[in-house]
Amino acid sequence: MDYFDQLQGKELSYNNILDISSSAYLIGEFERPTVAILKHTNPCGVASADTLEDAWEQAFSTDRQAPFGGIIVVNNTMDTGLAERISEIFCEVIIAPGFTDGALELFQRKKNLRLLVSKSGFGAETLQEVKSVPGGLLAQDRDQKRINPKEFEVVTERQPTDVEWRSMIFGWRVVRHVKSNAIVYAGDERTLGVGAGQMSRVDSSRIAVWKAGEANLSLTGASVASDAFFPFADGLIAAADAGATAAIQPGGSVRDEDVIA
Repeated sequence: MDYFDQLQGKELSYNNILDISSSAYLIGEFERPTVAILKHTNPCGVASADTLEDAWEQAFSTDRQAPFGGIIVVNNTMDTGLAERISEIFCEVIIAPGFTDGALELFQRKKNLRLLVSKSGFGAETLQEVKSVPGGLLAQDRDQKRINPKEFEVVTERQPTDVEWRSMIFGWRVVRHVKSNAIVYAGDERTLGVGAGQMSRVDSSRIAVWKAGEANLSLTGASVASDAFFPFADGLIAAADAGATAAIQPGGSVRDEDVIA
């Protein structure tokens, strides 16, 4: 992998490489110190904070079970303090732009743990996605366009508060990396509940609410992000019942007026 140097650990598997790619695209969304935990290419906890240690606590508290055997990626140099916390759980791969000597010494005790250093930054916008299909290949540019809140449209009479804006934008950055149908409940720069890959968007929302409950995280005042439009009002009604006060979605449903109302 040209974008990474592997410092130690077992040879990367096919699934490892898929997870690493997903984690790289996700962490590339953020500039503040951020920790993302992924499992089977889906984020199960993401947070930004003033320090990586604080971000880790919030990301990990989103879901303390799913990270077992997962991927952890950060966008700043990992120090000994964070390395000690991460060492308390089993994970397959850890990725960072760099590691302090103390962090490396700590991780070297786990010979099979794969440590990767990112060489060229994350979230490259020029990469293509290629998939094999019977008779050929499909290729398309990956949607890595930077988020510009100035392009967003508020379609309700009430304007979002500053906290709601921050939580919606954070959720929007995460939900685009969750397998559809995707729903993310977000607080101020942290995930609270993630629902991924369900055939029904309402079911994804129910799972996200259930995951937040399992983690003892309140959704009161949260924002909900959806990777595609809400086809019916029931999804937003369920989000409001769970405590959400703001929502961000692409729109485009024939029932947009009903959903907005």
